[in-house]
Amino acid sequence: MARILGIDYGRKRTGLAVTDPLQIVASALDTIPSHTLVDYITQYVAREDVELIVVGQPTQLNGEPSESMRYITPFVNRLKKVLPNIPIVMYDERFTSSIAHQAMIDGGMKRSDRRDKARVDSIAATIILNDYLSSRKV
Repeated sequence: MARILGIDYGRKRTGLAVTDPLQIVASALDTIPSHTLVDYITQYVAREDVELIVVGQPTQLNGEPSESMRYITPFVNRLKKVLPNIPIVMYDERFTSSIAHQAMIDGGMKRSDRRDKARVDSIAATIILNDYLSSRKV
C-alpha cells in the first residue's frame, strides 16, 4: 500500500497530513505557504509512494460550498494536471479548525502555542485525513 496525503488548503498557508504506508493513521506532515504547495507536493510524491490525495472541501452548514472553494478549485485543477496518475478526492472539512483548536486545548497545549495558525492548519489536515480514513471503514 501507499500513503494518502491530506490537504487543508488556505489562501496563505496550507496544512498537510499523511498516513502511514498501511493507511491506518494520519499524522501532521507540515504547514507551508500555499503559493509553494504544488511544488512541495510534486517533490513529496517523488520521494514517497502516494496513491491518493484528499483535499478538504469547505462547506457551509446548509451543505452549500463555501466561498473558499473559489480558491481551492483552481488549485485542485492544477494539481490534477501536474499529477494526473494520482486520484484526488474532496472531503467535507466542516468544523475541522474548531476541532483542531479543541484538540489543542484538550492536549494541554499552552495558549501561546494554540495561537500558532500553522500548527492549527496541520492538525486540521490530520483531522480531515483521519475522518476520511474512518469513512472508508464503514
